[in-house]
Amino acid sequence: MSRNIALTLIFGACIMGPCMVFAASSFASIIALGRNPSAAPKVFTALVLGLVFAQTLAIVAILVVFQLYLPTEAILSHT
Repeated sequence: MSRNIALTLIFGACIMGPCMVFAASSFASIIALGRNPSAAPKVFTALVLGLVFAQTLAIVAILVVFQLYLPTEAILSHT
């Protein structure tokens, strides 16, 4: 498997992982609010914290993959 194909698969996983977290947490929060509408502040706080954590991990993963996409000549010229 070539380097570019491997990095593209990693990049796809970096995007699909947070998308699945967003979908699952949104679905769970809608179900929770449907069952107990009076718990909206607690559900909203947990939802926002979870989404912020997932987004932070996604940004870090994408930055790592972008760093790996650099050609080796660019890495060697800066050292």
